[in-house]
Amino acid sequence: MTKKIGIIGGGIVGSTAAYYLTKENQNVTLIDSGVGQATSAAAGIISPWLSQRRNQEWYFLAKEGAKFYQTLIADLNENQNTDHVYQQTGTLLYKNTPVLLEKLKKLAETRKIDAPEIGNVNHLSYSEIKERIADINMTEDALFISGGAKIDGAALTQLLKKEAVRQGNQSISDVVQSISYKNNQWEVIAQQETFIFDQLILACGAWIGDLLRPLDFYVDIRPQKGQLIEIKITSDTKNWPVLMPVGETDIIPFDDGKILIGATHENDKDYDLSPDNELLGSLKKEAQNFISTIDENATVVGSRVGTRAYTSDYSPFFGEIDSLPQLLVASGLGSSGLTTGPIIGKTLADWTLEKETDFEDYRAKPNQYVYPN
Repeated sequence: MTKKIGIIGGGIVGSTAAYYLTKENQNVTLIDSGVGQATSAAAGIISPWLSQRRNQEWYFLAKEGAKFYQTLIADLNENQNTDHVYQQTGTLLYKNTPVLLEKLKKLAETRKIDAPEIGNVNHLSYSEIKERIADINMTEDALFISGGAKIDGAALTQLLKKEAVRQGNQSISDVVQSISYKNNQWEVIAQQETFIFDQLILACGAWIGDLLRPLDFYVDIRPQKGQLIEIKITSDTKNWPVLMPVGETDIIPFDDGKILIGATHENDKDYDLSPDNELLGSLKKEAQNFISTIDENATVVGSRVGTRAYTSDYSPFFGEIDSLPQLLVASGLGSSGLTTGPIIGKTLADWTLEKETDFEDYRAKPNQYVYPN
């Protein structure tokens, strides 16, 4: 049965849900203001397997999210070229000591049993790394994870929405002002138009509270500002792996000398989306310690600023709210949104179509973070 489905939020979750609902011949309208989206400012690294977070529930979600990329990219490649969006060129992971590297290598071998998509994990010396990246400055050893991938989040969401529109659905740039449930349907009032939907998906990240608090709900969400820069260098970066040095600054190389550097994690900026030129300049300066061709003359071709959503315990949620029928929500993905977002979006699409998924334990989880006042 065809449903009229509204999706508020066009980041990685909302655009993936729209794409897969479109493939199921549903009537989908995706509404996004285009302001502050976390996905557009994300440094895209798909390599969660050596995370030392103790939350096993989160690790299962991240592991399955990384695995799902193979399906997502294969589906998109049926009609689009994704070479500029997703590349599996591996990840170089640095740690403070060789002992810790060996500890993580053993962890990888254990986790590879349930996640063969990790690929090969090898301890590389500086000379071995230099053979892969001639411009490398760091002289320490690192772990090379062959299954690691890099993703341009902004380009991916654009491609997903493009496919949904190409197949007859709508992607609308507008600001949603309010939602309400009336006569077994959801009314969505935006600045330019009012919509009526059979089912509604809220995937608007840190702004989810703006829509649910007026319905007299408490929402456990807080914003975190993230910024990154894009640099152009003359080196051939096509086959470079992602670099994950110690600290928060990562290096994500794409084709033709394009390198993303970031991203920051700023907890005290609320919803501020203004670029901080001093902080962005420090990203470039830090990257100079890692790559020799990122020098004073390297061209900064752009910057991206977005707002991540976090819960108080740093756990994401997605599923149903008990007292709000025909509504699915997702938020709190934090800095792992590009890894977990697509599988969450696909899961929301499946639940909308009343399909069972591998994440049934999550269906009621939003009630821990969103509940009546």
